[in-house]
Amino acid sequence: MEKLVTEATPDPEFWRGRKVLLTGHTGFKGAWLLFWLESMGADVSGCSLPPETPTWLFNHLFKTGRLAGEIADIRDPEQLGRLVGRAKPQIVFHLAAQSLVRRGYADPHGTFATNVGGTNNLLQALAEIGTADAVIVATTDKVYRNAGDGRAFVETDPLGGEDPYSASKAACELVVDGWRTRFKAMGCGLATTRAGNVIGGGDWAEDRLFPDAMRAWSAGSTLKVRQPWATRPWQHVLEPLRGYLVLAEKLASGTVVAPAYNFGPATASATVGAVLGLAGSEYGEASTEYATAPDGPPEAQTLALDPARARTDLSISAQWGLEETVARTARWYRGFDAGRPARELCQVDCSAYLEALGQAVLEPVS
Repeated sequence: MEKLVTEATPDPEFWRGRKVLLTGHTGFKGAWLLFWLESMGADVSGCSLPPETPTWLFNHLFKTGRLAGEIADIRDPEQLGRLVGRAKPQIVFHLAAQSLVRRGYADPHGTFATNVGGTNNLLQALAEIGTADAVIVATTDKVYRNAGDGRAFVETDPLGGEDPYSASKAACELVVDGWRTRFKAMGCGLATTRAGNVIGGGDWAEDRLFPDAMRAWSAGSTLKVRQPWATRPWQHVLEPLRGYLVLAEKLASGTVVAPAYNFGPATASATVGAVLGLAGSEYGEASTEYATAPDGPPEAQTLALDPARARTDLSISAQWGLEETVARTARWYRGFDAGRPARELCQVDCSAYLEALGQAVLEPVS
């Protein structure tokens, strides 16, 4: 069926030469966004902790020399302020975070210090320098108070959080609300984004589904799955990143938009077991063992997002269904295991994604 709404795409002319600050640029989503921004000619300054391991995607996509002056801890307001002062950004994407649920249980203090205090430090530094036209703060689909009934959350639903990570991200949303009037007076658009469960090639973080699966299967080991019945709104990493870019363009142009947006799949959430079934079929040798009872600290069993606001306001909706999303992710890891460069694999997925949108992709800067 032909789509009734023309999908919005990032405008390379808008980004060419634009001064961008990207926090968390050494992380999974950050590295993909940096790759896309530089392909459009943006002048990007990063702000992040060093990659946790040499295998992280950033290390495979970019020369390590670019980290000079970009390593900073957002929990340190003075260090962060100096970096922001050097960058003088026009557009800011705040992705830096402690983003793992189970690590949140292990280190709640560090999780709140990063996700709440770090966000406040960044907004204060940006307010003091006053160069930004648009600021996007990425939170999570887990910011909502979850009754476990499976209903898809809308942006006006109550915020909450029953674990330290989720609660810290809900509190991050309140921090942003506290700065909204100040940024509006500065002429700077400010919005939060709540993305569904993001998958794609190059994620090697601990305790995430695909990284755990790829580590196990590539080693010929059995993947042990603790909650195969849990449902999540899965999407390819390029889907929310397109939303971030389009939203930033609108904010910078002065277009009135909502304070928060969900970015998620157009179809219903799928179970962990269903996703692994698709991935295993694509990957090949994929031994999996499913738990029969909950294992580990409590986590939400059902989670779904309603992305209607992004579709209506921004003309953004998911392009790839679950099967293609999972297949492309598994192929990325298989290709990487076979020796194909990460840059080439990311370029293939970026090109295919933008081609589906009718937009050409540019070769990223080394």
